[in-house]
Amino acid sequence: MGHSWARCGADDTSIEFDPAQYTQFVNHRVTTRVSLTALLGTAVTDAQGNVRGKLKDVAVATGAEAGQVAGLVLKTRTGLLIVPSQDVRETAAGTLELTSTETLAPLQDQGNYIYLQQDLVDRQIIDIHGRKVVRVNDVDLEWKADGDQHLLRVAEVEVGLRGAFRRVFKGLLPRASLETMSCKFKERGIPWQFVDVIEVDPARRVKLRIEYERLAEMHPSDLAEILEDLAPAERDAVFTSLNEEVAAETLEEVDPKLQLSLLEKLDEEKIADIVEEMDPGAAADLLAELPGYRSDAILEEMEPEERHEVEELLEFDEHSAAGAMTTDFVYLGTDATVSQVGPALRSFDGDIESVTEIYLLDDKRVLRGIVPLSLLVMALPDTRLSVLAEPRVLSCPADMKQNDLAEMFDKYNLHALPVVDSQARMVGVVHADHVISFLREKL
Repeated sequence: MGHSWARCGADDTSIEFDPAQYTQFVNHRVTTRVSLTALLGTAVTDAQGNVRGKLKDVAVATGAEAGQVAGLVLKTRTGLLIVPSQDVRETAAGTLELTSTETLAPLQDQGNYIYLQQDLVDRQIIDIHGRKVVRVNDVDLEWKADGDQHLLRVAEVEVGLRGAFRRVFKGLLPRASLETMSCKFKERGIPWQFVDVIEVDPARRVKLRIEYERLAEMHPSDLAEILEDLAPAERDAVFTSLNEEVAAETLEEVDPKLQLSLLEKLDEEKIADIVEEMDPGAAADLLAELPGYRSDAILEEMEPEERHEVEELLEFDEHSAAGAMTTDFVYLGTDATVSQVGPALRSFDGDIESVTEIYLLDDKRVLRGIVPLSLLVMALPDTRLSVLAEPRVLSCPADMKQNDLAEMFDKYNLHALPVVDSQARMVGVVHADHVISFLREKL
């Protein structure tokens, strides 16, 4: 099988030798690159040289075999046919040859495939590695020859001017000239393993679920930025693919207007599942922005405990300390010891990363002490927490205005501040990130 070895160098010329490729060759394993643009329209012949059709598209597998080319779609006089990629090889003349015609079959709707030209080129994708949304201009594939096997798989997607140039000038320039001139543009490729396809068709989205699982590994703030950059249809497709916990964390990071947009097409039961995973304070803020009838319907679908917490917060003025607080915090009795902190943290249902202090409450839930987690590292298990508590207990009333709250955080350099009611009972905690968000809104 003949190949034209070429790459883009500093002088934009083709070369005949590459050490890495030579190593692959002597090991009887050869790899060459080809762009989707260059492949499309290529004549496909049988072993006798008879033209059987032209390449129309490339079907790529999803799931565990993601990136592996499952088949080549041919346009023939009798319609569209598909053939497994292992039954096709590239010839020295630049055409494609069928090593077997027995596997040629009519193209049927294959929901478990991504068609590169139909589904990917010109579409938005998520660059998992770069944590951003980009548009696909071309796709680079790799031919791998291992003995008699010829395998084709996706190497990376091209999101820069190189791919755009290839597509604009295809047919106007010879293939070799087109590849050489396209090399003058800086390569902007994303390896396939860092790509997440955005599919807006619900039927196809189920098939592509495994790709979306990688989104759950991203930070909620990064996911929020990605959602903000997407068009509405793609945004809905990505958001609805997330599980309730990840969706809740992401929802807390986006703008209130975008929150409403994301929830607009979801039913009350689905929204309730997401809201239950949110911080109670954030959940209350969200429901307060919804029309009353819809907020009530969502509360009705929530579990009793979570519903009670949110309903209590909805009664507070949103511009007060109580309106900015969360009711999720870790507390123990005034006679508790260090050994009890571990079990209390393990049983905590809120965001464990937000916990910086343990609060000591008496039988009437009156705040009696605050113990920073940092002091517990070297403490003995039987040490009473009251001994480690800070000498001064800072708190704020539930009705404190947010301007005054921000001044208090600044004055005492606080990470968190307990909120108490008129009887000095602790009802929640305001975290620094809520104050920062408030100050940003004022800018």
